Amino acid sequence: MKKSLRRIIGGALFFILILMISTAGYMAAGWNFLDSVYQVVITVFGVGFGEIREMTPGLRVFTMFVIISGYTVVGYIVGSFLQMITEGEIRRAMGARRMEREIQTLKAHTIICGFGRMGQVLARKLQDSKHAFVIIDSSSDRVEMAEALGYLVRHGNATDESVLEAAGIARARALATALPDDAVNVFITLTARSMNPDLTILARGEFPSTEKKLRQAGADYVVLPAEIGALRMSHIIAHPAALDIFERNTGGSSLTELLAQIEIQLDELIITPDSDLAGTSIGSIRIQGDRNFIIVAVRRADGELIMRPSGEVFLHEGDTVILMGPRGSIPKFAAMHNLNRQMQYRGARNRNRPTY
Repeated sequence: MKKSLRRIIGGALFFILILMISTAGYMAAGWNFLDSVYQVVITVFGVGFGEIREMTPGLRVFTMFVIISGYTVVGYIVGSFLQMITEGEIRRAMGARRMEREIQTLKAHTIICGFGRMGQVLARKLQDSKHAFVIIDSSSDRVEMAEALGYLVRHGNATDESVLEAAGIARARALATALPDDAVNVFITLTARSMNPDLTILARGEFPSTEKKLRQAGADYVVLPAEIGALRMSHIIAHPAALDIFERNTGGSSLTELLAQIEIQLDELIITPDSDLAGTSIGSIRIQGDRNFIIVAVRRADGELIMRPSGEVFLHEGDTVILMGPRGSIPKFAAMHNLNRQMQYRGARNRNRPTY
């Protein structure tokens, strides 16, 4: 498209040059400036009023040159303009087909409903972590913004089942509805849960009273931005020194990044069928010598979350152990006990999930 635009600009400059040369040619034949310009205009644009002065044979040849060169350049400009429009349409069509093919090949991806301020931050974080995602938004401007950033996007209403199907909801791992309208978020959650029972759904809520409705509709996690903001402000007021230390060193990074600054790692390990930890208790792990790890929580395969588990809690196949320990030691621990470090979201039916 840039090449076509350069051709249009070049053609326009050449057309102006022809007009100037033609005007100078008539003036050289003894015509005044106004008559020369008038003759050039009616000749180039084919008005057909006829010669305003007597033409010599040489001047007639010059007039034919003006007609041919003028029409040639005008045709060149018009052709370049049409080519630019056609290239744009073809490029958009090819881009849409490419994007559709890429979406069809996605598996275990995340669907982001709404590309507002919250959706944009979420998309940027997922992009940084190289996690596949698809954006759904009904605004043409926001869709164009997402496309310009190289994101996969579908234009449409996320409450429409056909739009969710086009975004690959049957193959998706998670769906995040980040719209500022609570009623729409409830409807999207209800629709998504009916289309994919195993989907992990994260829903935004503007009002605390909406949390119950979102959970009843099928949301696994409810995010209340106003509550998060209030908690953040209270922490700043109550613990300014501790927060200042972290922010001064990291610029407001995530919890994982903050822990990495002090060589501590937070990770999730999934108990596989081949793991020797399946069927053992947490207390036996500590007795075996793995005391340099802190077991923060255990998430059962059915979604039940056990915070600060005691030593009597037994681990089973499919459970996820959330632990904290020295950086670099967790991969060795996972390899030793044949644990899977890849995060898995099973979309459990248990609704007693935490609110953020």
